[in-house]
Amino acid sequence: MASAVPTPPAMDRPHFIGIGGAGMSGIAKILAQRGARVGGSDARASGTVAALRELGVTVHIGHAAEHLAPDATCVVVSSAIRQDNAELTAAHERGIPVVHRSDALAALMEGARPIAVAGTHGKTTTTSMLAVALTTLGLAPSYAIGGDLDAPGSNAHQGAGEIFVAEADESDRSFHKYAPEVAIVLNVELDHHANYASMDEIYESFETFAARIVPGGTLVVSADHAGARELTARVTAAGDGRPRVVTYGEAADADVRILEIVPHGLTSEVTVALAGEELTFTVSVPGSHYAHNAVAALAAGVAAGVPAHDLAAALGSYTGVKRRLQLKGTAAGVQVIDSYAHHPTEIAADLEAIRGGAGDGRVLVVFQPHLFSRTQRLATEMGEALTLADACVVLDIYPAREDPIPGVTSALIVDAAAAKGADVTAEHDKDAVPEVIAGMAKPGDLVLTMGAGDVTELGPRILSRLESFA
Repeated sequence: MASAVPTPPAMDRPHFIGIGGAGMSGIAKILAQRGARVGGSDARASGTVAALRELGVTVHIGHAAEHLAPDATCVVVSSAIRQDNAELTAAHERGIPVVHRSDALAALMEGARPIAVAGTHGKTTTTSMLAVALTTLGLAPSYAIGGDLDAPGSNAHQGAGEIFVAEADESDRSFHKYAPEVAIVLNVELDHHANYASMDEIYESFETFAARIVPGGTLVVSADHAGARELTARVTAAGDGRPRVVTYGEAADADVRILEIVPHGLTSEVTVALAGEELTFTVSVPGSHYAHNAVAALAAGVAAGVPAHDLAAALGSYTGVKRRLQLKGTAAGVQVIDSYAHHPTEIAADLEAIRGGAGDGRVLVVFQPHLFSRTQRLATEMGEALTLADACVVLDIYPAREDPIPGVTSALIVDAAAAKGADVTAEHDKDAVPEVIAGMAKPGDLVLTMGAGDVTELGPRILSRLESFA
């Protein structure tokens, strides 16, 4: 059913190259819900592709020039699409406008009240928490998220309300395209090494993002992390009060201060001080990292005018995002959980969070490094983070869009972890992992498949092998 919100004319017949990606599929879904005739292609079939087809989207498997419809009005691409892609080449030859994913999303947010979530780490979770809570309150937000929610079951939706919640990607500076009413910056760290050469470049990029906040808008930023505090100092140094800055966290000077986080198995109870009042609410995912994400969502929603007590209660309705500590199942007394974590900070946060849910059992990790460039820069830190597991199996690097870098392999991570005393094993055959883990796991243990690549496919296979052991 088409929304009353108009579709930008240039996107009434869009073609998405790589339409199955988290960010691309979300924009395609919203356009389809607005009534656009959406087409696209992806390298392989998936659940996301099936969901798009249910919305009436035409999806081709594989990339070929003939997949581009004769009446296509634009071609939407992400930074992951190579310049020699057959469909992109055909678009150039036919003079069809090529639109970056971020420009398409920016166009969809025009006329709305955007809340954009940026920074490391937890963008998807924080965006999802806010989208679910606002939906629970009947505010009918639109949202575009880099992952599929457990509820309401999609990574994107065209709502009837004024607010548009969007995950804002800093990796390729595409978040500079947005003009949010409220912006969240969770942290500022050195990452995305193919696009940023130094921390100064990253700070400058986030300063540009903060400057895009509309007049009268608000920057919500962590008070607990050095990088975030440095950004706050830089933004406030201008002295013109634009944007208004609201800090959150456990630091004594935080505007929204976290007073206590009490774990209860795989949930937490969080108490915050906000505007002279104390609020206590439940976060239905484990660990302090996710509690901080929830408080960031709370601060942003309040900045947008949502009553704090209502929003705090509604945040408890968030039950998770696929691939963010998602329970895949239990077999032979062993829980198997999937995590998207791929940066050292994320790895450590998820392992610390999951430790509380493991009880007396062990935490066993199957880790797949993501990107050669990231491994080259952060292998030592990844190895150190993996020491928080009781045992770890490390797979080969998932290349995604990158070509190999000589001398950069997962052995760098294995060696770093072993040097810190970790029980770590290299496994070059991904298909062998279910057998390996089934031989290691005991009742009460918790298995965590971890990484941003296709390691997520191993969870069901591990469960199946565990069942055969039982």
